[in-house]
Amino acid sequence: MTNTAARRYPDTVNGRRVKKARKPDHADAPAHDEREQGGELRKKSVGLRFYDGPIDMVFFTVVIVLLAYGIIMMFSASYVAGLSLNPPDGYRYVKTQGIAAIFGVFLMIFISFFDYHILMNRKLATFGFIVTLGLMLLCFAPAPLGHAEAGAHRWINVAGQSFQPSELMKAVLIVFLAGLICQNTDKLSSFGKGAFPLLVILGIVCIVMVAQRHISGMLLMGVIGLCVIFVGGMPWKTFIQLCSVLMVLAVLAAILYSSAKGGGLNYIADRFSGMGQASEGEITDDSWQTAQSLIAIGSGGWFGLGFGESRQKYAWLPEPQNDFIFPIIVEELGYLGGLVVIILFGLLIYRGFYIAKKAKDKFGMLVVTGITFQIGVQALLNIGVACNAFPNTGVSLPFFSYGGTALLLQLAEMGIVLAVSRQCDI
Repeated sequence: MTNTAARRYPDTVNGRRVKKARKPDHADAPAHDEREQGGELRKKSVGLRFYDGPIDMVFFTVVIVLLAYGIIMMFSASYVAGLSLNPPDGYRYVKTQGIAAIFGVFLMIFISFFDYHILMNRKLATFGFIVTLGLMLLCFAPAPLGHAEAGAHRWINVAGQSFQPSELMKAVLIVFLAGLICQNTDKLSSFGKGAFPLLVILGIVCIVMVAQRHISGMLLMGVIGLCVIFVGGMPWKTFIQLCSVLMVLAVLAAILYSSAKGGGLNYIADRFSGMGQASEGEITDDSWQTAQSLIAIGSGGWFGLGFGESRQKYAWLPEPQNDFIFPIIVEELGYLGGLVVIILFGLLIYRGFYIAKKAKDKFGMLVVTGITFQIGVQALLNIGVACNAFPNTGVSLPFFSYGGTALLLQLAEMGIVLAVSRQCDI
């Protein structure tokens, strides 16, 4: 066969046509690099696989210490509240939290063996986002499915247990945005093709959060999403445009909701005024919780009153086992006990960002960065509220505040971080 004919018919051998080899079914699946033990680099399509490499033991140890510390202090903070239940049970809260912690640790370890790239699958990530958004909308359903407190529609009842879907949305949003950014890296400089789809996703979540009367959650979700987008490599100009549009949409949504509800968001102004009243030593209905928190912190001194000896948890400080558990820690264990909490969270954040830096690909880096940032911001806001640095936001302290579902989800997120660490060169 001549060279001209060979060029015209590249699929021929000795003048006869041959069939092209059929691509395997997974040939179009996204791929990532994987190194075998000998160091040889090969490509492998994303799928459901397990890894048995070593995890980051520093990160794992800090998580376990935080978890143990949190359960012990949650028991002390919740004992009096448990006695006020019908029937009285001082161990009620710690039993529920302990069961969630046991299942959560097993879940964390189980997730850590999975190849985290399965989360990058667009269909799976989209399905998870839509389902979670649907659960958030179910919060507006009438009782017994939907559950509202003080006009806030944030919970649904599942099998007799209260569940807050926005807690799940934090992790889902991080994974969803990270996947979209990695799949559209070359479009991030364009507002229409790169920023707008991300803006739509964040905007939908924030609007639902405003409708739930969960402004602090909306701000937290927006900050987490913007962190992932910024670290993902969006140019400054496009990023500022996205932030500006998102801020305008959030303000408009808040104004429209407040107008429709006849001042349904006036409580935000009351909380800011409560901060000033507490600072001046004036105790009113608006400043009561913050004032009692400051009294608890001030009573602890350097070494505290002793484990279990808090006085403010005796019906003085509302939600001592939940949003305001940090003041109880300081009251009982002193400033040193509170400092240990801050140091542990600092170690967790440092090691989380270290794992993100060592991640083998951009997707792993973005997911770990988002999860670490989320835990860090929640801890900062919760401790800041207890110290009257921020208005009361209703943000819980990770690993410490009561909430079995929230604890399970936090430990599942830690499992994802450990899964990324298994494939890092640490």
